[in-house]
Amino acid sequence: MQHDELIRFLRGHKLAVQASVTPGGAPQAAVVGIAVSEEMEIVFDTVETTRKYQNLRADPRIALVVGWDEITAQIEGVADFPVGSDLERVRECYFTAYPDGRERLAWPGITHVRVRPRWVRYSDYTQDPPRIVELTV
Repeated sequence: MQHDELIRFLRGHKLAVQASVTPGGAPQAAVVGIAVSEEMEIVFDTVETTRKYQNLRADPRIALVVGWDEITAQIEGVADFPVGSDLERVRECYFTAYPDGRERLAWPGITHVRVRPRWVRYSDYTQDPPRIVELTV
């Protein structure tokens, strides 16, 4: 699987299921709106007072599932909170996918999370035999 093919697939979806754990080890999940950069960084916004933000600060390991039909991508990576010009770059990526995201900048505590994938499993069950590709990024 080529890098460009995976980015196209990810950009074809606006939502991902975010799976992570609480500081106590309990599983949690949320649906987040995502944007994908050319570097295959996955970007979403959140508010600093949320449990999701606090848990990612405590443990930045994260898993995302994109696609719910016969084609899916499971992504494991590490979340961070970019600053300065890096933050501006990932925000522009996010605003391209979600123009209304600019309006949320006025919200107190709004921030953008970047996930850099370390492992991706792409599964396409529309093919016979199914196409399953695992990548270490």
